Formats: sequence, C-alpha cells, structure tokens
Amino acid sequence: MTPAARIAAVIEALDQVEVAPRPADAVISAYFRDRRYIGSKDRSAIAEALYTLLRHRARLRWWLERSGWTGPVTARATVIAERLLLRDGHAAALATVFSGGRFAPAAWDDAETRLARALDRHTLDHPAMPEQIQLECPDWAEPALRAALGERFAAEMAALLEPAAMDLRVNPVKTTREAALTALRGEGIIAEPTRWSPLGIRVQGRPALAATETFRNGLVEIQDEGSQLVALIADAQPGQQVVDFCAGAGGKALAMAAAMANKGRVVACDVLGGRLKRAAERLRRAGLFNVETRELSSERDPWVKHHKGMFDRVLVDAPCSGTGTWRRNPDQRWRRQGPDLGELRRLQAEILDSAARLAKPGGRVIYATCSLLLEENEVQIESFLGTHPDFVVRPITELWGDVIGGRAPVEEPMLRLSPGRHGTDGFFAAVLERVVP
Repeated sequence: MTPAARIAAVIEALDQVEVAPRPADAVISAYFRDRRYIGSKDRSAIAEALYTLLRHRARLRWWLERSGWTGPVTARATVIAERLLLRDGHAAALATVFSGGRFAPAAWDDAETRLARALDRHTLDHPAMPEQIQLECPDWAEPALRAALGERFAAEMAALLEPAAMDLRVNPVKTTREAALTALRGEGIIAEPTRWSPLGIRVQGRPALAATETFRNGLVEIQDEGSQLVALIADAQPGQQVVDFCAGAGGKALAMAAAMANKGRVVACDVLGGRLKRAAERLRRAGLFNVETRELSSERDPWVKHHKGMFDRVLVDAPCSGTGTWRRNPDQRWRRQGPDLGELRRLQAEILDSAARLAKPGGRVIYATCSLLLEENEVQIESFLGTHPDFVVRPITELWGDVIGGRAPVEEPMLRLSPGRHGTDGFFAAVLERVVP
C-alpha cells in the first residue's frame, strides 16, 4: 500500500472503532478479516497507527479544541492532528497525501485546511495542557486513581501510556525456561527472562509467535508476567482440587494445571460458555488433561452449593474496570463497556462471597483483578473479611519465598503490581485462607 492508502485505511478503521459497541482490538481484527488483501506489513503499520491515535486521544482532542475546530470530532480531523503533532509533519506536505486520488483520502475541505494551518509546526506537548489531559486520564477514573496511586499517580499514568511488552509463560509440563529461550532464539526471536516470574519470557517487538514451532508445540503461552504471578501465588499443588471461578479463555487455569503436573483436577468456570470453548485448543496444545470446563448460569449457580467445601484452591479473577490493562486496551479509558464501577463492585462482592463457599477448611481463595483502584481491591477484601470471620489474609511477603522464590516485589500483605514499578500490567491479588475449626 502507498502511504496515502495506509492513511485512508486508518481513517476508515478509526471510524469503525469510534461507533462500534465492541473493544477496539475486536473491531480492528474484524476490519482486517474483511480485507484480506491487506498485507502483513501494512496491517502492522495500520494497527500501530490506530493504537497510537487511541493512546493520544485526549491530547489530540485538546488540540482540536484549541485550534478552533467546531465540528464533530471526525476520524479525518483526528488523523490530521496526529500526523502534524506526533510525526513532525507539515501541512503543505500532508495536503498532498489527502489528494482524493485512487486509494488516497479525499482532499481537505475548508475547515480541515484551516485546522492543518493552525496545527502546522506545533508539537503535541504544550505548557497550557492540564495534567489530566497530558496523562490521558478520564474524568470517571481520576479521583480513584489519584487515591490509589498517591505520589506515583503521574509516573504510573505515564507508564500506562506505553505499549505493553509481549510476555510468554513457559509450560513446565513440556520444557524449561532455558530450553524455551534457546528454542525461541533459534527461530530468530529476541527474548530474555522476566524479572519476577520464574516461568516468564519477555519478547522484543511483536513477532509472529503463532507461526513458530515453539508456540505451536505448546512450549509457551502468551501471558503477561503479572498474570503469571497471580496464578503462581495460588500455589496449586499436584493432586489438589482447584477451581478457576471466572476462567474466561483459561489462561490462569492452564498455568495452575501445568503447575500441578497434570495431577489432580482444575475446574474452569465462567458464565460465558463461548470463552471456555476457546480454552480447548490451548489445553490440547499445552498437553494438559486435568482441566474440565463448566458454564455457570450466574455466580449463584446451584453447582456452587453442591460443591461447598470441596476445593483446596479457589481463584476468583473477578470482572473489573480493567484500569491495569490500559497499555493493551487504550480505548477502555474512554469507552466504558459493561457495568459501571458501582455495579462492578457489587458484582465482585457477590462473586467472592459465592465462590468462597467452595474452599475447604485450610483451603485458600485467591481474589484478583486487573484493576488499580482501591474500591475493587483492598476495600473489597476488607468488606469480605468483615462478614466472613472464618477467613484470614495470608500475607504475600510470607508466601512468596516458598511459592515463587526470591524476594517479593511488594512489602504489603496483598499483591499490587503496576507498570511503572514492576513492568507488568496492573494487577491485584489477595490470598485468603479458610481457618480450620
């Protein structure tokens, strides 16, 4: 594709992202599926441009308003601003790209011409830009994030603006980290061990991992290092009975099943059966056969009552605001999908209350989110403990050395990971143990 054709594709795709009631990554994937004639290099360039636009949304809109743009915030206006402010472009040169020629974007109208002139030779940063805009922080989340992050608010918000690294988890049923690293490097992939997870590998760039023998043979799975650590602190042991109560596509269930060396049982539950079905191929590739899936009607499904007190480990990876994953999903800042924060908190409490019934005396419940907000994390645990005196918190600092090894990345009793401090997605986890009567 020519540069002009790529820009036209970016505008077309951004139009779809802005109106579709689905996450941006799903819309972008569908856009490319419908246009299989677009080559892999062009797809990468277009996707990168789209995510750049989403990561700079607030700042670009601030500039549009400052420059006198009074019409709707169109994809074309946003792309014009991005090309001039982020790519050191010049209005005269950019106008030739918007030529109206074959495969090129249509020529500018008068309003777009005035916009380009107003933005010409400016840069994205400006001393008059408020901190909230500079950090791309939405109104709905700012007070809660400031309360949770304190003096690290600016540093962590800046880290959330950076693209996330690609992390892999080694499958110990099939290989070791050293052998997996050797295999990946033999296929031309630049990789190194992760800092915290003993099973983690961090890959440089965005290689076509699915095309590698290392991935196809189930030696590794794609999983953020923070997510790996949540599964590891569950400390699922061979022969145990384990349930992943909100399993989704099964990433943490796979990790726990592998830690159990295919001995014992993992029940992967979710209210969305379609997500559980997608775990089947991952299980086959990983060589795991100690996992069964169960679709639940709700968090109060009768299956829970019938299996009270039967499990050694209960992982509750609760639905949440996803504030810790904004590096991967920048559109989540602005396009809230699903329940609002208040409804999420009620749902989290209900799920934790119901799932905790599954834990046997001496068993553990691991409550986790990919949120940075206190309301979804520490506050939930405090509320749970207030109504469940038969549970106590097992401090992460006490468990870490035996379960994972080395020194814990936190000094608090509950695990709180963030991109700025730990280089992972934002994760929270608390280990709750049921007291033996």
